[in-house]
Amino acid sequence: MVRVLLVGEHSTVAESVLYSLLRKGYEAKIAGTGREALEMIPDVDLVLLDLDLPDIEGLEACRLLRSSGSTPVIAFAARDRESDRVLALQAGADDCVTKSCPPQEIVARIEAVMRRTRAPAPDPEPAVKDISLRPLHINGRTREVQVDGRVVNVTAKEFELLYVLASNPGSVLSRKELMAKVWECDWTESSRTIDTHVSSLRSKLGGNKWIITVRGVGYRIGSG
Repeated sequence: MVRVLLVGEHSTVAESVLYSLLRKGYEAKIAGTGREALEMIPDVDLVLLDLDLPDIEGLEACRLLRSSGSTPVIAFAARDRESDRVLALQAGADDCVTKSCPPQEIVARIEAVMRRTRAPAPDPEPAVKDISLRPLHINGRTREVQVDGRVVNVTAKEFELLYVLASNPGSVLSRKELMAKVWECDWTESSRTIDTHVSSLRSKLGGNKWIITVRGVGYRIGSG
């Protein structure tokens, strides 16, 4: 639930906006002064600031609210003048509306500002799975590799290369795909990198048949 703080003296306009917000499912509070708003700002997600305050000059209040954190501020001006909008934006407001603006439009502007300022949720990390290609076992959580019950000591990049190949059984992965997935760069930067790691893995796994070369294409996981 988005928490909105309306800052300014109680008025018919403020009450209309408050009612519209509550009807839309917002949690809305009113602070009658700028000082009161500064105390309440840690507990809200957005401030709707009337620039005509009884205790602090409106633009100064906007600067103080902005300096207190990253909570978005929408200025609420009495006049629809470009100079007033510019000054409000320069003072740190994310948007500026007039008191003659219909409550529905004010709510729409609040929603637009919240969409712009709220950081998107991070993508969930892909699930780490264990892979068993008997007698090869790869533990995705502990990053341990075993062949016939024998622990194989591999480097970080060797593990990632083996894990990517084993995660795609039956598929041939090109050099470019492997460089992108394992080294996160273009394969042309080091044409011998994959060959070196494949050679080392084959030696450690005990045979060439665990990683199959597909000439002119890339590599695929084998069956040992």
